[in-house]
Amino acid sequence: MTQNHFQTGDIVTAIYKTGKYVGEITNIRENHYLVKIKAVITHPMQGDLHNPKQINVPLFHERRALAFGEQANIPKKMVKQYNGNILDYEKSLRTALELMKEQLQEDNSAWALQSIDNLLNLEKEYF
Repeated sequence: MTQNHFQTGDIVTAIYKTGKYVGEITNIRENHYLVKIKAVITHPMQGDLHNPKQINVPLFHERRALAFGEQANIPKKMVKQYNGNILDYEKSLRTALELMKEQLQEDNSAWALQSIDNLLNLEKEYF
């Protein structure tokens, strides 16, 4: 089983925007896999994807992680085989959120501080 040759039911990692997830392939399309989210590996970055790490943008987006069971169309090139244990969704989300906050605290830029504020708001909504 190599990239772009997965089957329905395979467990994979999938990168969607700037978040990374573990999920199950539920449908195969020409250029995408439909992936049902099982766990979060990396929480999405905050802000404008077209102007990364910039604070002076028209809209500084608050980016939520994909929800448990949510399905997303993921470009085939962003899907890889996953061989590990599937973590509990809520625990994986907490871990990914904490890791991102720790990394942002080391940055200390205006973008990082605004991102931390966004993540604190999201944390209240998530849990």
